Amino acid sequence: MNPLHSLRLSSLVLAAVVVMPLAALAQSGAILHAPEAQKLLPDAVYYAGKSANTQLRNSAGIHYSDNYYVLAVLVDTSGYSSAVQEKYQGYLLTEVPLDFAGHQLVPGAYGVGFVGDHFGVMDIGNHDLLQAPAIRDDKMPRPLPLQIGDGASPGSYRLCFGRSCVDFRRQ
Repeated sequence: MNPLHSLRLSSLVLAAVVVMPLAALAQSGAILHAPEAQKLLPDAVYYAGKSANTQLRNSAGIHYSDNYYVLAVLVDTSGYSSAVQEKYQGYLLTEVPLDFAGHQLVPGAYGVGFVGDHFGVMDIGNHDLLQAPAIRDDKMPRPLPLQIGDGASPGSYRLCFGRSCVDFRRQ
């Protein structure tokens, strides 16, 4: 084998070995519980033409190792119509693209909620963006109003409102 060709091949292999762990590292994150997440969230959020107070005690998030965040918080929807209240229960802020059951979500701020056996994501104008299948976790020992935990597969997370959950992962 040509020494120059061998050197190029060695360089490519070395680059792959270095880059792959960095990509995996960026995917890993620390789960934030309410005391940590509420320090990053606002007291009120804008959605569908109104301002809604956040329930900071019912918040959670993920802090990725590359310093990006995904944050979720329940909101007080008392000023909204019953049609909006039914599907808008929380606010999701993400600085990274996410995948919900094959549906991609770009970074941004969204209204979210569980309706029946689906998790819905709406833009801040209350337009439906995606629906993903929800999972009911009857084995959860102590369901909280909102929590984030590890998902079913490595690198995935589970967002739960009570026992209604959806798995997601960073893209």
